[in-house]
Amino acid sequence: MTSFPTLVLRPLALFLLCGLCEIGGGYLVWQWQRANWHWGWGAAGMALLALYGVVATQQALSFGKAYAVYGAVFIVLSIAWAWVFDGFRPDRYDCLGGAVVLLGVGVILFWPRA
Repeated sequence: MTSFPTLVLRPLALFLLCGLCEIGGGYLVWQWQRANWHWGWGAAGMALLALYGVVATQQALSFGKAYAVYGAVFIVLSIAWAWVFDGFRPDRYDCLGGAVVLLGVGVILFWPRA
């Protein structure tokens, strides 16, 4: 029998790390290009984006399933990132949409299969 940390916590931690690498990397490249930050920030962002690709391969899921689930995680983390770093205030529809995609993740990732 698979333990709870292996079944649930490890995939969630990897999805969170993927999100931080991709969104953080994209944010740094965005700021380098759009806000004229130093090119070193752009290079750091590119390195994070490459690291995202490596971290994603650590999932025990198939490629398609991992990326389907990660898409929902990306949506929620993007809203949270914008809230923390850009002063964006999510409204009830942003929160509802995030909850819906997380529910979908739960079904895809954890629903018992026959």
